[in-house]
Amino acid sequence: MQVLSVKSIIATCMVSALLFTVAHGQASGIRGPLRVSDRNPRYFTDNSGRAVYLTGSHTWNNLVDMESSSGSQQKFDYPAYIEWMKKYDHNFMRMWAWELLSWNTQGNREKKPLNIKVGPHPWMRPGPGLAIDGDNKFDLNRLDPDFFARLEERVKLADEEGIYVSLMLFEGWGLQFSPGAYENHPFHPGNNINGINGDADGDGKATEIHTMGDIRINSIQKAYVMHVIDVLNKYDNVLYEISNENHPPSTEWQYDMIRFVKNYEKSLLKQHPVGMTFQYRGGSNKVLFESPADWVSPNPEGGYRDDPPPADGSKVIINDTDHLWGTGGNPGWIWKSFLRGMNPIFMDPYDCRVLANACDEAWLESMRKGQGFARTIAERTDLISMIPQPELASTSYCLANSGSEYLVYLPDTAAVTIDLEKAPGRFTAEWFEAGTGIFLKTKQLKGGKKITLDSPSGIKNTVLHLSLKTGMAREKGE
Repeated sequence: MQVLSVKSIIATCMVSALLFTVAHGQASGIRGPLRVSDRNPRYFTDNSGRAVYLTGSHTWNNLVDMESSSGSQQKFDYPAYIEWMKKYDHNFMRMWAWELLSWNTQGNREKKPLNIKVGPHPWMRPGPGLAIDGDNKFDLNRLDPDFFARLEERVKLADEEGIYVSLMLFEGWGLQFSPGAYENHPFHPGNNINGINGDADGDGKATEIHTMGDIRINSIQKAYVMHVIDVLNKYDNVLYEISNENHPPSTEWQYDMIRFVKNYEKSLLKQHPVGMTFQYRGGSNKVLFESPADWVSPNPEGGYRDDPPPADGSKVIINDTDHLWGTGGNPGWIWKSFLRGMNPIFMDPYDCRVLANACDEAWLESMRKGQGFARTIAERTDLISMIPQPELASTSYCLANSGSEYLVYLPDTAAVTIDLEKAPGRFTAEWFEAGTGIFLKTKQLKGGKKITLDSPSGIKNTVLHLSLKTGMAREKGE
C-alpha cells in the first residue's frame, strides 16, 4: 500500500484544483480569480489583464429557501435563475446569507406582511430538545454538510456559466429590523444545545452577535467561515462579503473578519476579493473606505444615488441599489455609476414571491436590460486604461483614456461638447441608445479642439464612444 505524505497530498490537491480552474476557465471565460488591478484599481482584473466589469441582479433567496406562512411560495429554481441572468448578459450576483430561522416582511414595510421561513442553515439540528420554532435545536459545533453541498453546487454552476458570486457570510439587517428576530436566531439559548446566548446585555436585540464581544460566538463564526473558504477556494468566480447592512458597532468585528479571510486564504491555492458593504442604519462611507476590504458598496452620502462621485481607485466600488434605495433605482443611475468608474448592481425582486412592493415589470425590465447594455459597452472598450474625467464632457459623465478613447453619457440632452484639445488624431464616433441597445454609427471626426456632437437619433439617454481605433463593432444584423 502506498502511503502519501502530507506534502504529496497537498501537491495532489493543488494540481487537481489547477486542472479544475483551467477546464472551467476555458468554458466560462473566467480567467483566474479576481484581484484589484495594479494598473487601474477602480476595477478587478484576472489573468487576462483586462478589466472585469461586474454587473447583475441579485435576490434574497438565491441560496436559502424562503417559504411564506401562506404556503404560496415555491422552491427557488436556481438553474432557471442562472439562465435568466445569462439572458440579460449579467455576470455578478450577491449570494445571500440569512441567519434567521424566519423573518417578517413588516420590516420592509410590505402592505401585507408575511412571516417567511428560511433554510437551510450552516449548522446541524440534531437536538436533543426542540427549538423555539418546533424543530430540533442546533448543535453549533457541527456544520451541516447539506448546506455546504448546496453552496458549492450553486457556486459551481455560476462558475460554469461565467457568473461571479459574492458570497455573503453574515446578514445584519434581519436581526435589527425583523419583529421577533432574536427568537429566530440560532444563537438564542432556546435554539441551540451549546449554551450560546447572543444577547449578552439582555436588551432582546442581540446585535452584539456581530461584534467582538463573545469569544465563543466569534470562534463559532470563524469555524463556519473557514469551512466556507475550504469548500469554495478552488473556484475562480468567488468574492466574499462580510455582512449585509450590519449596525455601525459591527465595524471592528467586520474589519477583523476581513483580515481573517485574507490571512486564512494566504496559505491556500487561491485568494479572492473581500468586501464590506453599507452599515445600516447610521453607517458612514468613511468606515468602508478606511477598511481593509478590497471592494465596498456605499450608502447615498456623497451622491452615490443621484450623481455618483468619480471613483478615485482607493477601492473597487460595487454600487448597489440595495444600499441606496432598498428596492429602487433607475436605468440612468446604471450609466452614471459606470461612467464614474463603478460597477452597478441591482437588488431585484425577481419573481416577486418574497417581497412584492416593487413589482413594476416595465421598471424591472429597464433595470435588468440596462445592466446588460452597460456590460456590452464595457467589454467593447479598453476599460482598464480608462478613468473618470468629468471635466472633458459638458454632461460631466465621461470615462477616458485621454487622446485615445472616450465614453460619454448624455442623460438628459441630445448634444454634448467634448474637449479634444489634447487629442489631435482622427476618431471614429459611435452612438448607443442606452434604453434600447441599438448602435448608430457616424463618420470619422478630427480632434485637436472642443467639439459639439448631436445624437444621430436626436434623442436623449445616449452613450457616445470615441476611439482612435475602429469604434464599437456592430452586432450582426444591425
